[in-house]
Amino acid sequence: MEKDLMLEMFQKPASSPEEDRARLDAVRGCIYGGAVGDALGYPVEFMYEGEIFDRFGRQGITEYDKDYWTGKALISDDTQMTLFTANGILAGDTYQAMKDVEVLPRYAVARAYLDWLMTQESSMQEVSRHQRNTKDGGYSWLLDVPELYSRRAPGNTCLSAMMQEKNGESFEDYVKAKRNNSKGCGGIMRVAPIALYYQMDMDQLDMEGAQLAAITHGNSLGYMPAAVLVHVINRIVFPPKGEKQSLKEIVLEARDTAARIFAGDPQLDLLTEIIDYAVMLSENDAEDLENIHKLGEGWVGEETLGIALYCALKYQNDFSAGIIAAVNHSGDSDSTGAVTGNILGALLGYQAIEDKWKKDLELSDVILEIADDISDGCPMNYYGHYQDEDWTMKYIYMHRTEE
Repeated sequence: MEKDLMLEMFQKPASSPEEDRARLDAVRGCIYGGAVGDALGYPVEFMYEGEIFDRFGRQGITEYDKDYWTGKALISDDTQMTLFTANGILAGDTYQAMKDVEVLPRYAVARAYLDWLMTQESSMQEVSRHQRNTKDGGYSWLLDVPELYSRRAPGNTCLSAMMQEKNGESFEDYVKAKRNNSKGCGGIMRVAPIALYYQMDMDQLDMEGAQLAAITHGNSLGYMPAAVLVHVINRIVFPPKGEKQSLKEIVLEARDTAARIFAGDPQLDLLTEIIDYAVMLSENDAEDLENIHKLGEGWVGEETLGIALYCALKYQNDFSAGIIAAVNHSGDSDSTGAVTGNILGALLGYQAIEDKWKKDLELSDVILEIADDISDGCPMNYYGHYQDEDWTMKYIYMHRTEE
């Protein structure tokens, strides 16, 4: 596809007030739900099942295990990077709208990830305002959020890939470049925001989701699952022609789209097989842990996708049951919880998430703020006269607005 045509597709469409309200609930549900699953799974991420059940009881962890010092349920690098994904998309789209120039999401998000890297390498005091807006970062108002300067078990692949980006190893096409051979779940766990922002040709959107994952993960099983997740979430939030599909129909459509756009990839069969297996397992009567064992532990992209699809399909009317099932296993519990929360949150909406998950979640105000911005989109453009001071501060000057 020609680059100009590709860029034309990344335009946020007009919508009715009713559609805006429904979309806001779904967007909030997706971003917040992902953070809830992440925060629930983070304390047990490196525990074996026996340890989880010994500590939390026969049902495993079913409530937040709050941090002693802050009293908060802490988010991990999964939600941190999801927030920076959203910030990058919004900053890039704002630059495109105000300057009348073209910015593909992958380029803006890669710059935002440099900011995430800065939070992992430096203290907030070291990242002063005069150091911002440089080639090494300064693209995100999230740098003004003190709590984000915390290392929450960041993936080594994400860290090393962004160090390469910082040192000048940037690409026009991250999928083709194949920065490394990692298929870890660090690609899929952070891409949900792009699915919430655009209505466009699904093949192109899915591929851009893959590009965001491929910024750090070069193995096709590191970025193809991200394309599937983007497809699933986008179809939930933007039903084609306003006609809602069942979650199973959406999942199978996402599988078929991935099979088409990644045709010829030698690992494609592994991806489609685990999707089909997740669908099949979600329809049996076996225990969740038995089914999850058949899908893996979630340390790699296709396993995280399989576990999340299984839990979302099995518990598509029960957000809490879905994320609880997704985290109570010996594996990458925060990532499987986060992706399950993304899907179920989009499907059921923020209002359907139980109140217990809305209390004491770290950075809940920031999570909802960025979700609202994703839902609203840039209110200004190059040809208009309207100025939004808060939006300008956050997505042009890249600083948090004063409360």
